[in-house]
Amino acid sequence: MIRYFTYKLGYALLTLFGVVTVIFLLFTVLPGDPARMMLDQNENSEQLAIIKKKYGFDQPVSKQYLYYLNDLSPVSFHSTDADSYTYLTEGKYTALQLFTVGRVTTVIKTPYLRESFQKSGKKVTQVIGDTLPNTIVLAIFAIIIAIIIGIALGVVSALYKDTWIDRTIALVSTLGMSLPSFFAAILFAWVFGFLLHRYTGLDMTGSLYEVDDFGEGSYIKWKNLILPSIVLGIRPLGVVIQLMRNSLLEVMGQDYIRTARAKGLSEVKIIRRHALKNALNPVVTAISGWFASMLAGAVFVEYIFGWNGLGKEVVDALNTLDLPVIMGSVLVIATTFVIINIMVDLIYAYLDPRIRLE
Repeated sequence: MIRYFTYKLGYALLTLFGVVTVIFLLFTVLPGDPARMMLDQNENSEQLAIIKKKYGFDQPVSKQYLYYLNDLSPVSFHSTDADSYTYLTEGKYTALQLFTVGRVTTVIKTPYLRESFQKSGKKVTQVIGDTLPNTIVLAIFAIIIAIIIGIALGVVSALYKDTWIDRTIALVSTLGMSLPSFFAAILFAWVFGFLLHRYTGLDMTGSLYEVDDFGEGSYIKWKNLILPSIVLGIRPLGVVIQLMRNSLLEVMGQDYIRTARAKGLSEVKIIRRHALKNALNPVVTAISGWFASMLAGAVFVEYIFGWNGLGKEVVDALNTLDLPVIMGSVLVIATTFVIINIMVDLIYAYLDPRIRLE
């Protein structure tokens, strides 16, 4: 068990290190000066020099990369020299100081994702903290829709193999997998939020929290969750249907299933007590991958429906070249993906006793 977790943790850290390196190099070589973007049209040479020195933009790319890794690391090293880059000198951030050797202080802190270029010094962690919960709520509801409907239709499709029911469900799942999210979002918003608004009561756009008419507070508007969660869940729904059908058909051909039939058990009891659990293995794997992918795939859905989540924030950051927000969002999504994959390995081992954690 310990060896397994050590291997998984090392693999996760290596993956995240690769993600950090790629996104840093990708956005560092982009055209444009981050210091000028922060000052917009009001810069002068003196202000420009101050901003570059403050954020380390005046250093070589290799040194900027080390600064970035140092900011992300929970254990980091900071120079006491006032001329060196370190966000700790501003006094706005707290860290637990361990010891000081010469002019270098070692501290323990939470990972620092830096500040937004466009939100007046607002920390990226705060930007993500304000928007990520909305995206998680949307992804959870979407995956619940995909799980419940997908497993049910997959079981029905397997029980009625090669009938018109099976072919109809296969057609629906194929359309769901092939339909682009942005097109489905536009289509659903137009049909159910505009054409059928009188009957559905749904709006074309709207987020989880809405400001009241007097601007004195906000309230949760659950109906705004219906359309984006359905659209976001369409593609994993099609995948779950096909995986559940094929996996269940394979399991139903095993020897222990024939033994259960010989004992006189009904098909419903055989599926519920014996077949369903083993048939869920590939479904769990697919669901885990889709849930993590939804955090990234929600970009188009959130933007079209006006859902104030991380995906919409990424689009806005791309439009304004707010690089710290983009990089921080990608890191959060990648970290979530890695954590979910480790959790799924444990669930997969539980569902299939033949698998051992080694």
